[in-house]
Order: sequence, then C-alpha cells, then structure tokens
Amino acid sequence: MPIVSDTELTRRRQEILEGARRCFAEHGYEGATVRRLEESTGKSRGAIFHHFGDKENLFLALAREDAARQAEVVAKEGLVQVMRDMLNHPERYDWLSTRLEITRLLRTDPAFKARWQEHQAVLDKAVTQRLQQNAAADRMRSDVPMSVLHTFLETVMEGFITLLASGGSTQGLEKVLDLVEETVRGHSS
Repeated sequence: MPIVSDTELTRRRQEILEGARRCFAEHGYEGATVRRLEESTGKSRGAIFHHFGDKENLFLALAREDAARQAEVVAKEGLVQVMRDMLNHPERYDWLSTRLEITRLLRTDPAFKARWQEHQAVLDKAVTQRLQQNAAADRMRSDVPMSVLHTFLETVMEGFITLLASGGSTQGLEKVLDLVEETVRGHSS
C-alpha cells in the first residue's frame, strides 16, 4: 500500500472541505446527502469519511475553520468587520445559509449543541479579548457592562447571518454596521 505524504493528505482534506462547503451552501445540512457530498467533493464516501468520520464532523470542521478565520479578523479589527466581510464577500460565507438548520439542531440535539459550542469557542474568546483590549484603550463605552456588549454583538451577528441566509435585502446594512460600531464605542468614538 503506497504511503501518502502529510502534504497530500492535507490537500485532500482541504479539497473535501471546499466541496462540502459548496454542497452545504447549495443543499443545506439535511440536503447534503452522501451522494451529493461525493459529487461536490469529487471524492468517494470512503475518502470523505476517512478524513472526517461522518457528515456532522465534516460540517463541524467547516464551522471550526470559519470560526478560526473569523477570530483572526476579530483580533485585528473586531466582530463588526467580520459582518462587513460577510456583506462584501458573501461567497466566502454562503454555507452559512444552513444557519436555520443549525439553529434547529442547537435547540433539539444536545450533543450537536455541545460540539458546535466547542468549535465556536475560539470566536467567542476572540470577541471577549477584543472587547477587553478596547476597554483598556478607552475605545469602548464604559456605561454598559462588557458582558452586555458581548451579548449585543452576538445577537446582531445572529440576526445579520439570518438576514443574509434568508436572502433578505442587504441595502443599508453598511450603515447598520456603522451604527453597531458607534453603539459599542459610545462616546469614545
């Protein structure tokens, strides 16, 4: 049996993730059948599940990858910039159209919820650190507890993703994001 290099395994894994992202975007979580995943990735079910175990692990790998990428943006520019990126580059986030299905799973499947939260923890940590940095630099309002501002930003992000996922109008959303930023910064802007 030939030995496959780590570089080749990484490349194959990335190809599967890219194809799966397209498949989930087009068909949703439930509609992303094994056959559709095979077609979208160009890989056999054996190859897909060798790397990810099952569809849920594949889906959560996408969530982890996106959360890590978003955490990098948050660390440099804040959570509002992540939303601006979603608005300006929807093709990078099209798989988030599954958000309504994710919400149902979070509500009805405790095991999925625990795993989802584990993968999203990196983003949550980045938001907390960014808020702490802004507070220390007096670039954030101080009349509202940081935990409330964090919840406010998470709530806006959830609504923002839902609006984008449902195909709602994006007209005026840049101004909405400006308002969110001004609200969090308060008098210090």
